[in-house]
Amino acid sequence: MEVFKYSRPYGFMKRSKLAITVSLTLILISYILLATKGLNYGIDFAGGTIVQVKYDKRAPIQKMRNLLKKDALFQNVSITKFGSPDEVVIRMKTISKQVDKDIGISVAKALSGSGHFQIRRVDMVGPKVGSELRTKGIMSMVIAVLGILLYVAFRFEWRFAVASVLALVHDISIALGAISLFHIDVNLDVLAALLTLLGYSLNDTIIVFDRIREGIVTIKDNNLDFVIDDSITRTLSRTVLTSLTTFLVVLTLYLFGGAIIAPFSFTMLVGVVVGTYSSIFIASPILLWFKFDMKQYRQRLAQKKKRALEKKRLRAQYEGGIV
Repeated sequence: MEVFKYSRPYGFMKRSKLAITVSLTLILISYILLATKGLNYGIDFAGGTIVQVKYDKRAPIQKMRNLLKKDALFQNVSITKFGSPDEVVIRMKTISKQVDKDIGISVAKALSGSGHFQIRRVDMVGPKVGSELRTKGIMSMVIAVLGILLYVAFRFEWRFAVASVLALVHDISIALGAISLFHIDVNLDVLAALLTLLGYSLNDTIIVFDRIREGIVTIKDNNLDFVIDDSITRTLSRTVLTSLTTFLVVLTLYLFGGAIIAPFSFTMLVGVVVGTYSSIFIASPILLWFKFDMKQYRQRLAQKKKRALEKKRLRAQYEGGIV
């Protein structure tokens, strides 16, 4: 199915300077947000306790705060709605005295005068475990990026590899800025979304790069801008359809999936939009910055093909008993 019927290449590279300016602005804003507001680490990474409470009617949040303040165990707790008005989440920092106690029972006793409710969930993560999870999460992303760099360099060429990694850094930076701006809890679900975003964005970029590599061989024009525009235009229908269907699925998860999956789906929503944009307007123009030489690339491909044919000829002679 073709949404955009190919008649002539669209001038994507003419708009690349504007697109890169917008991207640099968004990245700068993201880094400012990360430096000032920072990330709101959930208990998976920061350590702490979460108690999910469901009432039979609207949760009396202010009354809950007043009741919990009376107990020294629950000082400086945070109480927020969880999806519906009758359900809330109580967040607190884990301290050593809490470890040997059933926090659910303690919360139930403290809130005994606030109405009819039930404790739905109690999650606790120690600060040491949270720190280890955070460190391993960062390492997993670094290893993923390095693996991508090596894979693309091996499959294409080092300029393609650097361009794809810079595009991934662009996507992750803007996604983290959005997470910081909207105060999304950073937990294992968000980390999974960021790693998924790496794969999704790379897949889009690889498809465009594959078409560019094919265009370098088949198109006789030596203008790299034209080859890139032609390649992106030919893959545009596929890119838009894939991104649109993914976006609609993730949007459905965000709207109807509930509060538990909201951080994951929000991160993916931002990532799908930014990843699609970067594969068109960010990754490809970087090849122009590196002054990618099509003539040299064609010569290398020709030499590689010649060596392969020579190797095949020698193997045929060997198998035929000539050598």
